[in-house]
Amino acid sequence: MTIITMRAALTACAFATLTLSATMAQAQQTIVIKFSHVVANDTPKGKGAERFKELAEKATRGRVKVEVYPNSTLYKDKEELEALQLGSVQMLAPSLAKFGPLGAREFEVFDLPYIFPNKAVLKRVTEGPIGQGLFQRLESKGIKGLAYWDNGMKVMTANRPLHKVADFRALKMRIQSSKVLDEQFRALKANPQVLAFSEVYQAMQTGVVDGSENTPSNVYTQKMHEVQSNLTVSDHGYIGYAVIVNKKFWESLPADVRSQLEGAMKEATIYANTIAQKENDDALEAIKASGKTKVYYLSEDEKAEWRRALLPVHKSMAGRVGQDLIDAIYKESEAAGVKVN
Repeated sequence: MTIITMRAALTACAFATLTLSATMAQAQQTIVIKFSHVVANDTPKGKGAERFKELAEKATRGRVKVEVYPNSTLYKDKEELEALQLGSVQMLAPSLAKFGPLGAREFEVFDLPYIFPNKAVLKRVTEGPIGQGLFQRLESKGIKGLAYWDNGMKVMTANRPLHKVADFRALKMRIQSSKVLDEQFRALKANPQVLAFSEVYQAMQTGVVDGSENTPSNVYTQKMHEVQSNLTVSDHGYIGYAVIVNKKFWESLPADVRSQLEGAMKEATIYANTIAQKENDDALEAIKASGKTKVYYLSEDEKAEWRRALLPVHKSMAGRVGQDLIDAIYKESEAAGVKVN
């Protein structure tokens, strides 16, 4: 071998070593996932996000770092989906109502009043073909659906008692940006007002809105009970979240990392969905104990009146969310031995 050939061989070997080292360094580079959400840390979603962080970092042995940003510290709920699509954050857990304005109107089926007679039916929907089919509709928008997280059934709050349907007349009620929720409150003769979640407390405090609907855990952790004199346990609707990730980012991850994160998400989902009911029960008790809000439970006759007023929303919104989808959920209810309509 000539000196020139030896030099060339050594140079090639050195280059290969440097390339391999660079590749290995790149492979071991910390992957950062910014997980943004709009609620407090001590809510079912907040605790679920923290559990995912813990599990993901452990499963990947620190290769992935999850940065959780609660309470709209990065983006308000009107901004976060666009931020995800642009890659400014990698992961969100928005309420299911948020996908309607994005063009995935089918997700607003979750907003229909009394569509889920119990948690068993809800689970059949989110964990079955219906839930996965809805996730597939997000992929064309650059979004990958990972899991459904439960929050709970909604209560109504206002600065007047809400027992009868007539009690809602002319009230300014805060809603998320959902045509179904808009229609729901119009069916009650109230005036729906779209507001970001982070703005609700001040709007209640200043009289911009008279009331709202939410889960007890959200009402309590956002201190809404301090500026609302009455709460009605109505269980008329459901609030859940979809844990989603930027599709391009997700598909760029090494296969082993993606698999580890999927496992972490599965465990975090079981945890979040398990604690949701207890978190809401505890929050309701704390609201009662505060003495600032009177808590009222609807009688059977009052529930029946609310249902009569609100079930027509299923029909009026069928053209928006899809009659086939509504019928599919009805079938899941019937399979569970419950009739909705």
